Amino acid sequence: MVGEVAEQVNIRQPQASKHLKILHEAGLVEVQAEANRRYYRLRAEGFQSLESWLSDYRQLWEDRFDNLDEYLKKLQAEGSKSD
Repeated sequence: MVGEVAEQVNIRQPQASKHLKILHEAGLVEVQAEANRRYYRLRAEGFQSLESWLSDYRQLWEDRFDNLDEYLKKLQAEGSKSD
């Protein structure tokens, strides 16, 4: 329920409702209405799609960080030669 989510993440209920609505629109959670309560559940499919999308960027950033690491090591080696 929204109140429980708000309590767990230490935000007000309207904020939790807003965030849950966005997550629902993004397909990351599903909602089940029972009387005047709404129950939210994570959707594995939404996270699988997100993981697939992120994997391309993960490789790109890993390559960039590797290049930066090599460059910094080169600069450090050049700096220690001049000392």
